Amino acid sequence: MGKKRNAPLNKVFAWVRRQSTKVKTAMAAAAVLFSLVALKLLIHDHNHFFVASEAIHFTGILVLIYKLSTQKTCSGLSLRSQELTAIFLAARLMCSLFMEGDIHTFLDFVTLVSTLWVIYMMRIKLRSTYVEELDNLPLHYVAAPCVILALLIHPYTHHMRIGRMLWAFGVYLESVSVLPQLRMMQNTKMIEPFTAHYVFALGVARFLGCAHWIIRVYESGGSYLFLVGTGYFWLPTVLIAEIVQTFILADFCYYYVKSVMNGQLIMSLPLPV
Repeated sequence: MGKKRNAPLNKVFAWVRRQSTKVKTAMAAAAVLFSLVALKLLIHDHNHFFVASEAIHFTGILVLIYKLSTQKTCSGLSLRSQELTAIFLAARLMCSLFMEGDIHTFLDFVTLVSTLWVIYMMRIKLRSTYVEELDNLPLHYVAAPCVILALLIHPYTHHMRIGRMLWAFGVYLESVSVLPQLRMMQNTKMIEPFTAHYVFALGVARFLGCAHWIIRVYESGGSYLFLVGTGYFWLPTVLIAEIVQTFILADFCYYYVKSVMNGQLIMSLPLPV
């Protein structure tokens, strides 16, 4: 029954694979444009984009907690990505506490606590199941450029400068924090379901964040990027950071959807992500 039910979808994926790179790119662009238009029409409060993004990220962490609690293994998970996640969440939480406390502060707090629990399990309880040699992307390769960029480009507001730079650092680090996880999956080639669910949740979360900025820029006719008081390079750089992370995760999300539609529990990556 499952094969019959998924047969049309299999044909669609097979047809897509046969298309040229230009056609695939055009179809992907059309899908993104359709999604952006749908989000703009359905969601009027732009703040809901970030709330949904943070909630989906937290849901992804809960998936990891379930995996670690039930399967007693952290195989396939990147400890380095979790540590980078904890760092940018801590930076963002500190800024939120000094600037303003709201639903974002609460979501960042619960996500940070959950991420720290995942790190504890990977470092202590389930250390024997962690494959460190496959998690081989050095943290300073990811974090150092974010520090330099935050020192050079950050928002100009009435808040303390160190707080503004810390906020910028968190934004930049979030955009590349998934790179060690993607490198590890590229090394292993095969991805078990819970890790795939988690990374897909990150992809959806980042798309919503990116959609927020794109829609704001569109509605303002581009002027939103250069608001007085924010620094002329800050908002364009934030938008670029959001687009970079969305692009990084887009290829993985394609293979994830393909595997789910085909009813596969174990996901494979025939091409590097």
